[in-house]
Amino acid sequence: MKGYIKEDDIEKVREASDIVNIVTDYLPLKQTGINHVGLCPFHNEKTPSFTVSEPKQFFHCFGCGEGGDVVTFIMKKENLDFPEAVRFLADKAGISLEEAAPRDKEMEEKRSKGYEINRDAARFFYSNLWSGNDPLSYLRKRNIPDKVIKQFGLGYALDSWSSLHDHLRSKGYDDEDIEAVGLIGKRSKGDGYYDKFRNRIIFPIINSKGRILGFGARALDDSMPKYLNSQETYIFNKGNNLYGLNLLNKFSNKDKIILVEGYMDVIALFTQGINYSVASLGTALTERQAKLIKRYGKEVYIAYDSDKAGITATEKAVKILRKQDLEAKIIVLDEFKDPDDFLKAKGRKEFDKKIKEAYKYIDYRIYVNKEKYNIDEIDGKIEFTVEISKDIRELKSPIEKDVYIDKIAKDMNISKDAIKKEVYGNTRKRTEFTREYISNKSQIKPEKTVLPSGDLMAEIDLIKLSLYDREFYDIISEEISLEEFNSKECREIFSIVNALYELSDDIDKSIISEKLRKLENIDIKILDNILNSKMNFLPENIDQIIEDLIYKKKMSKLEARQDFVRERIKSLETKKDKSSEEEERFLEFCLELIELNKKINLNRTEDGR
Repeated sequence: MKGYIKEDDIEKVREASDIVNIVTDYLPLKQTGINHVGLCPFHNEKTPSFTVSEPKQFFHCFGCGEGGDVVTFIMKKENLDFPEAVRFLADKAGISLEEAAPRDKEMEEKRSKGYEINRDAARFFYSNLWSGNDPLSYLRKRNIPDKVIKQFGLGYALDSWSSLHDHLRSKGYDDEDIEAVGLIGKRSKGDGYYDKFRNRIIFPIINSKGRILGFGARALDDSMPKYLNSQETYIFNKGNNLYGLNLLNKFSNKDKIILVEGYMDVIALFTQGINYSVASLGTALTERQAKLIKRYGKEVYIAYDSDKAGITATEKAVKILRKQDLEAKIIVLDEFKDPDDFLKAKGRKEFDKKIKEAYKYIDYRIYVNKEKYNIDEIDGKIEFTVEISKDIRELKSPIEKDVYIDKIAKDMNISKDAIKKEVYGNTRKRTEFTREYISNKSQIKPEKTVLPSGDLMAEIDLIKLSLYDREFYDIISEEISLEEFNSKECREIFSIVNALYELSDDIDKSIISEKLRKLENIDIKILDNILNSKMNFLPENIDQIIEDLIYKKKMSKLEARQDFVRERIKSLETKKDKSSEEEERFLEFCLELIELNKKINLNRTEDGR
């Protein structure tokens, strides 16, 4: 299964990949004693401080502090995530990773065709742009130079109901395949298809590997909606991708990344030489997008629209980014609606100033709420202080809390003690309530079960995914009940996770660890595996991974019951003098076995295994 790699295979790849040989493919090394040294590839330096230890199979730079093993080096140098880096090294070492299931291969072929269709559609849109005056003039009036138009692959959908459909059909693609990637739709009368994008500027949405996932489209006239995006397809998920990621990967030095709302904002910034911005594809920022942002930028800035919706989206984005330990700064655009408008009026230098003056989140909240409430009046001053106290409460540093309590006290002319009570008053109660809630949850404590390794690993991975992301937990909890976990450790953890998610979207692993370690007969190795080791997967494959794990778990349950019923049938069958009750039970088991066989065969058929 692509994106899901066995631990044994990972270790094989590490063992087969000599770090000195791998690093020397990228930079010259000189041996000094048992180590090798060279100029660091991750920062500029004149004196070598980058050291590679062959015995330890480890690298470390004494200049910038970067370090890790061979997989870490490839992740950083090739800008890959963990599974991608392992596959990169596996290919290099000639190691074959876990064979994909037949249905995964079929899906891979389907994806390849989808990417091909989108690529040919993008080329068609691009050629249309250069053959017509109006759409090209529109882009030039927006101060987008031809070079940038080409770099983003911008195009134009003709004002026609079937031009794209006819073009793709001429390339040999079937209607069903074209419709599956969201480019055409069936006519209401059922007599053919129509192009979904018409008379619009086209923005191809391209991932870091250069694959076209879908399209955004802007109307040239007053047609509504103003912007139209590709529907969600088997190769395109808005929440998993970012617009401009392909060029960010190519041009950015990864010091900064600016998150904006729209396609034109990314292009406007790029035109001005700011090549480190991305847009969240018209949706609220998701946790998966936040994980991508963490990979591509050390400092994160948000420059959403300055209207009410933009402010709300900014506040939500900050909270999502914080889950990834990213503290974003907010660029305030004053009276201008968005970065595109700001750059047209003020230019690059003024925008650079805005980046330097960007607000920390707490300062941004102060700024926004001073605009929201009339702090010249008593009621407004009280409302403002109560609102900001909530934000101060969320700060982790006691010193930072104290600084802002002091600041608000002086600004509002309110006593510091009063604000402290507002800030700290409810925090302790909330913590006590959380712990009391969990401690009072009924604990199921059946006998410890020894599980087959495959079933146990599936349970462990389902728990890890539940801890990793609330969205994953919601999917898993709908399919798997608490009682279906055979491992005592997994069952106990899932019980606590249920309780924690009822209170908050965040999981505090220390609470789980503290509570589980007090229980008797707990396998600490399993507990540590769940809480401390990471799962390795690609974001775009996560739905498939969850589906496979749930399938494995459900099949394990059916097969375990099947084995039990077979044993009972065998036991009763060999008994010579059966009572009427035993005869009845024998018949019931036989009927149950037939039903179990049907279910198992049906699941295997539907799943293509």
